[in-house]
Amino acid sequence: MTTARAPLPEAMGWGRRVTVAPMAGGATTPGLVAAAERHGAFAQLAAGYLDAATLRDRIRRTRALGASRFGVNLFAPHPHAIAPDRYAAYWSEIAGDARRVLPDATMPPLMEDDDDWHAKVDVVLAERVPVVSITFGLPDPASLARLRDAGVVTVQTVTTAAEAAAAARAGVDALVVQAAAAGGHSGVWAPDVVPADVPLPQLVGEVRAATTLPIVAAGGIASRGDARAALEAGADAVAVGTAALRADEVGTSATYRAALAGDGVDRTALTRAFTGRYARALVTPFVTAHADAPSGYPALHHLTRPMRAAAATAGDASLLHLWAGTGWRSAREAPIATILDDLEP
Repeated sequence: MTTARAPLPEAMGWGRRVTVAPMAGGATTPGLVAAAERHGAFAQLAAGYLDAATLRDRIRRTRALGASRFGVNLFAPHPHAIAPDRYAAYWSEIAGDARRVLPDATMPPLMEDDDDWHAKVDVVLAERVPVVSITFGLPDPASLARLRDAGVVTVQTVTTAAEAAAAARAGVDALVVQAAAAGGHSGVWAPDVVPADVPLPQLVGEVRAATTLPIVAAGGIASRGDARAALEAGADAVAVGTAALRADEVGTSATYRAALAGDGVDRTALTRAFTGRYARALVTPFVTAHADAPSGYPALHHLTRPMRAAAATAGDASLLHLWAGTGWRSAREAPIATILDDLEP
């Protein structure tokens, strides 16, 4: 006997099957989320790296723009600690790069944190955010219970059928199934595992065979055909991030946008060079030089953050974390509504 698939939660399913993925680090803006909602598409604010007060402000700014049915993406605390001597050794490897844009740069203190997790859970509950998605692993059971008891739709990012089955057992409402082709950080749960290079439709099919939960497919959606293939494999919707990186409403820096549009790079790769956690980025000389960067998240994120911020200001894309999926060449300048229309199957 076949168990029927659960429908996409009403808070996420509006008829349009292309949604906007959350992009941490400034790309996702209140204006982007509000514009997507006005167009009838579900979108999410990215809370990663924000403190709780800033997240509260962005939720309220998004609502002030007329949006009400949007989500918030949180990074579950899932640090993989780095030994102090390995941290110092990596600083020695990149110090010359950092001093190109910060001449007086010194090694920041080693810092591990939980991304203000508990305070941000308090914020999304107090602000009555209807949907919360979670990346980097399952949250602690108490936090998940608080969200569910408040009626929040919970969505877990997974990268394998095994992760999907564990998320279903934990009681989440829906899944984001993320393929390795996705830009930015992989949501893979095991900190030192390289995400398997499985095409998104195949991965969706594997997860669909393991669970009846609704699926939003992400990673490599660069065309209408890509979206259709993921839906035909068993997804209920798709999410796009890289395709939106040059949208009018996105907060990407001028340096980042120019790199996406230019001819200076010809491929992407998974790298730990910027944050100590695997993320897909455009391949620059920095990425190539530090292909053996150690595991150490979020410590290496904090280590390289001043360099990256200075590089963006200086217009030096070679030292910037140019997160991008394999379909980055499809990203173009246009309103998000136009981009979504072009991808809707």
